[in-house]
This record gives sequence, structure tokens and C-alpha cells, in this order.
Amino acid sequence: MASMQTSLASAICNNRNHSTSPKFLSSSFLHGIDVIGQAASFRRKDIIPTAFSGPRATLTFDPPTNNKERVNQRKHTADPNAPDFLPLPSFEECFPKSSKEYTEVIHEQSGQLLRVPFRRIHLSGDESHFDTYDTSGPQNISPRIGLPKLRKEWIARREKLGGPRYTQMFYAKQGIITEEMAFCAARENLDPEFVRSEVARGRAIIPSNKKHLELEPMIVGRNFLVKVNANIGNSAVVSSIEEEVHKLQWATMWGADTIMDLSTGRHIHETREWILRNSAVPVGTVPIYQALEKVNGIAENLTWEIFRDTLIEQAEQGVDYFTIHAGVLLRYIPLTAKRMTGIVSRGGSIHAKWCLAHHKENFAYDHWDDILDICNQYDISLSIGDGLRPGSIYDANDTAQFAELLTQGELTRRAWEKDVQVMNEGPGHIPMHKIPENMQKQLEWCNEAPFYTLGPLTTDIAPGYDHITSAIGAANIGALGTALLCYVTPKEHLGLPNRDDVKAGVIAYKIAAHAADLAKCIPLLKLGMMH
Repeated sequence: MASMQTSLASAICNNRNHSTSPKFLSSSFLHGIDVIGQAASFRRKDIIPTAFSGPRATLTFDPPTNNKERVNQRKHTADPNAPDFLPLPSFEECFPKSSKEYTEVIHEQSGQLLRVPFRRIHLSGDESHFDTYDTSGPQNISPRIGLPKLRKEWIARREKLGGPRYTQMFYAKQGIITEEMAFCAARENLDPEFVRSEVARGRAIIPSNKKHLELEPMIVGRNFLVKVNANIGNSAVVSSIEEEVHKLQWATMWGADTIMDLSTGRHIHETREWILRNSAVPVGTVPIYQALEKVNGIAENLTWEIFRDTLIEQAEQGVDYFTIHAGVLLRYIPLTAKRMTGIVSRGGSIHAKWCLAHHKENFAYDHWDDILDICNQYDISLSIGDGLRPGSIYDANDTAQFAELLTQGELTRRAWEKDVQVMNEGPGHIPMHKIPENMQKQLEWCNEAPFYTLGPLTTDIAPGYDHITSAIGAANIGALGTALLCYVTPKEHLGLPNRDDVKAGVIAYKIAAHAADLAKCIPLLKLGMMH
């Protein structure tokens, strides 16, 4: 711990003096950049100054591919209980020379037959085929029906045995290889005991809420294939349940390993339900978004009780991991005063506004043990959010960012005491020469818990092409040990991504992840497997 404090003190002492005037991101972050690319006016508050001054800018980006897509994107769902789902191109249409196959594995303890998916690419040369990792999920099933409940018998068997907790970490510490661990081992051609040991020590997680029975388990950790997350979700202005389920299916078709539903518009609960029932990959959320909607967007009116009830609501639906910005502490907020871009995390700005309005500590931090008690009853993993991540190259690796990271380490160790699986979220906007410092500090301060980064974007000059600027950083930090890369689409900073943007973002990040795997010499690659 002493070395951690020394490192933080060094970071504080070495932090350069910014010459800009003190700025915070407006607490009304929703009103910052809207979904059609207009920079909307910020509401000036006495508590937090506006995020920027000067004339409003107009941002432009390519429109949807055609008028029909434009209409579909703006159309809200008429009946959330009976959406009119869009047709999706088939697996065979997307991959003409491929077939979806399964390998069968017996789980020794239960005798369960596990059917583990992979994609077989058929070749015309001396070799007849080439097998790759597959995330597309069961095919040719109507979204109205939902996917098969693959884990129903697994969960029922374990609950009959009883026990104080139901998390993968709890079982791993007991020396038990669960069906989920065996499934993940088969997907990556590894020994199940190795998977168990990595989960037990907290260096890997298997996000797998016991209520998400449709899940095909996957593992996130620095000693496994680098994984890719795709963000989807509606806004108050654009998209529908149909569109978001379509994005889910499209993202996983092209290789997304996890999905985050960041919906903030109509029918949040119903949208999430349809996504979960049709998702074979883990689904994450940022619960503070829905909690904020429950208080009509007024951050000061949030309470721990509203947030707790939102966690339980989402847990009951089957959400596999929560992003919670519990490291945004009251004393860290002034550290962002000299930043060029203030607090750019939506979740971080919500918590900061609440803390300053009440002059109290972040309720997520104060109630961390209560959050852990909810998570360990459902086996929900925690993604500890980086609410103070830098929003520009200028602010990279500053005191506020690293102060929060140090607190993430504390929260990680407390979660492990209750057998809750954890990963740590990271930046953000980081120039390439500063990327290694982020990875080094995360490994040291967070005890090698999986790192989950948004890119990072390595330059700020290319709005409309940030799937490229961020994939460069993603490949770099992935090679250094980051386990999960959150994709960035061409619409980053500009608007809500459509189907084409989702595909572009996923493909850019799958390439970055594979480049990182090659640099790490992942054993699977030596056996001829790849992303």
C-alpha cells in the first residue's frame, strides 16, 4: 500500500500546471452533445460552471445509409411487449464460406454435455478448413421467442446444493470447476483448471448472472484472448427496441464478445429485457442512467434507495455486469478544475453533480458493501467505472485520473473479500507514449484485475474516424495486458451509431484485439486458432 501511495504522490507532484481556467463538465451532461450532432447549450449552475465558453459548434457526420434506415432509426416502438423486429442477414450470408459448428465437452462434476460453438471456414487448398472463435449465438430463432436457456440446468443443479454465495469466484476459490469454467476453457482450448485458478485469484472474470440463462459463457482476463465490447442503446430522440435488438445481433455476428445496453430513452426496462432474452453474450449496463431517468434527469434528487432498487431490478432481469462509478470521490472533483475538457464521463458527471450538490461522499462508495451483497447473490460482475477519465489528450494521465484508479484498487480488494468478480475501467484519450503508464499502474494498484478500456483514443483530431484513432490505442494497450476493449464507432462524439457504424466499430476492434493477441503469443494462436 505504501508503494501505491508513493506512486500517487509522485503522480501529483509531477502533474503539470494547466493554464486553462477552471472548468467542470456541466452536470447536465445529457444536454452537452445531442444525438443529431448539435452542440446544445449547457445550463449554467452555481455549483458547477459550464463545460466550455464561446460560440456553439455544429458537428456533422454521414447520414444513415438510406431514407428507410433514417425512418427506422427515429421510429419509437409502438408496443414494447410486441416489437416489430427487423430481418437480419443470415450467418451464411455474412460468411459465405463458413459454417457454425459445435464441439462437445463433458463437465465432469455434473455429467452435463456442453456444446461449445465455433466457426469453421472452409478452404479450397490442401487444408479443408480453419476453425475460429465465434460469438454469433444460436441462429434462425425469432427474437420474439428468444434464445434457448442453455444454463437452466446448470444453475438449478448448483442452487440445489445451496451455499452462501453463487459467484464464479466463490466456486473457484473452493476448487470447483463450474460448467461455465469448462465452457470457457473449451472455447479457448485451455485446461479448465487454469481457468478456475485465474478466476480464483481475480485475474479473470466470467460475467454470468444466474438469471441470464441464454448466456454462452466467455472469460475476460489478460491471459486469455483479448475481448471486445460493443455499446448499444437508445436515446430520448432516436431508435427503438427493434433497432437495438438488431444492433445486438449485428454486433455479435461480427464478433462482439460482450454488449452494454446504455439506453436512456423510452422503454428502458423493456428494451433491456428484449436484449437479454436474445443475447448469447454477457450484457452490461450503467445503472445510474436508469436511476437518473427515475428522477426526471435531476441528479440532485438521486438517492441510495433509488439506485439500490435499480440494481435489483436489473439483477432480476439478468444483467451480467454493472458499471458503477464508485471511485468518483468528493475530494477528487476539484482535481479536474484545470482540465481542458473537465469530466466527460456521463456517469462520472452525474455522481459529481450529486456530491457537490449535497456536499457528501459518493453514495455508491459509501454503500459499496451493500452493492457487493446484491452482486454476490446473482453472480453479477462489477466493472468499476472511470468517471474521471481524460476526455482529451491534454488531460491524459493527470492527478484526477490516477487518484480514481487508486480508489478502484481499494474497491477491487473489498469486492474480492465477498467473492464478487471485478474488472477496472480505463481511459479514454491517451497519447501512445503515455499508454504504458496506465497499464503499469492498473496492474500494481488493482492487483492484476482485468482492465477494460475505451480505446484509448490516441489523438483528438479525427471526429468521424474515431474507430481508427481508438483502435490504434486499443492494440497498444491490449498488447500490454488489457483484457477487454470497449469499441468506438465512427459516430463517437457525433451521434447515435446505426447498424453500419456498429459493424465498423466491431471489425476495427477485432483487428486490434487480434494484433494484441499476436503480441502476447496467446497459446491458442499457436494452434492455428484466431479471432
